[in-house]
Amino acid sequence: MFRKLIFLFITIPVAIVLILLSVANRAPVTFNLDPFNPEMPAYAFTLPLFVLMFAALLLGLVMGSFVTWWRQGRHRKRARVEHVEVAKWKQQAEDQKKRADELAAELNPGLKGLPAANKAA
Repeated sequence: MFRKLIFLFITIPVAIVLILLSVANRAPVTFNLDPFNPEMPAYAFTLPLFVLMFAALLLGLVMGSFVTWWRQGRHRKRARVEHVEVAKWKQQAEDQKKRADELAAELNPGLKGLPAANKAA
């Protein structure tokens, strides 16, 4: 339900605005990549303005995603380290439980395992 509301109130108006911008900015513009010779540029191409706008938007999204991923790297690394630590601690707890069961069996041969702890309510 929440996704439908987001789609209705955010995605559809943004799409309408983008379509209107595309229709309004169909005129071709020259994109010059040569700052030293603006009259006869070595690298220039002519495209509709909305194509350049969408390309800039896409480039910004990709660069922003990459920067976010890069900055969150330390959190991912810490999560990996803590995951390894948790696995080690679980293994140690299982080993201790097994050892406790073995010791209990040695001390009382009729005992099958440690009794469950009574939980107070």
